[in-house]
Amino acid sequence: MLRKILVGKLHRATITGADLSYMGSITIDPVLLEAAGIAPLQEVEIWNINNGERLTTYALPGKRGSREVVLNGAAARKAERGDVVVIAAYGLGDPYNMSEIKAKVVMLGPDNHIDRRMEYYYSLYYRDLDSGLDTFELRDLE
Repeated sequence: MLRKILVGKLHRATITGADLSYMGSITIDPVLLEAAGIAPLQEVEIWNINNGERLTTYALPGKRGSREVVLNGAAARKAERGDVVVIAAYGLGDPYNMSEIKAKVVMLGPDNHIDRRMEYYYSLYYRDLDSGLDTFELRDLE
């Protein structure tokens, strides 16, 4: 059975704008999208840390190097400029037929510069001999 599995996350992105007149989506600097492994037009969930709002939309690439994170259309009502959000993207996979699962995690600073690159790593085949648990780690990539 295919399941929705996290593939990438931008953690603590700062909303730089909101455009009610645009048709929808969230516009994100391609540098940030690539760092988190988020594809253009991929479905993303957005969790607003400031107000608790949650929404689902799709990612659009903005201007490279701009560090922009702009909510568009109806989603623009869910956050204000300066709000801090988590942007998570998922893919489909069968975790029980995968030897390992990796998800990119990108920690952002207040101006959306990349502070830290990490990955969630899960392995079905390597168990901790003391606990019997599968391996789950948060690994630094830098």
